[in-house]
Amino acid sequence: MKFIPATILSLMITGTQALASAGDASSEGMGLLSTFFIAFAVLVLLFQFLPGMALFMGMLKGIFSPEAKTGKESARAGRSSL
Repeated sequence: MKFIPATILSLMITGTQALASAGDASSEGMGLLSTFFIAFAVLVLLFQFLPGMALFMGMLKGIFSPEAKTGKESARAGRSSL
């Protein structure tokens, strides 16, 4: 009963090792799709970094500004009379 799963497992292990090592010399290096994928990942990181830095700079500006407002003062300043 355990002979068949053990045989299948050993064939799968050796088969995947044989397929992984069966590359020829022309397939070395990165392909076009992998280059596009890495470029896309870099663009995503860049476009996430820029708004994050803007928020961080705004936070630092708010912390170190000489004019600190309390919650009520800033709420009153934000209201407009209609």
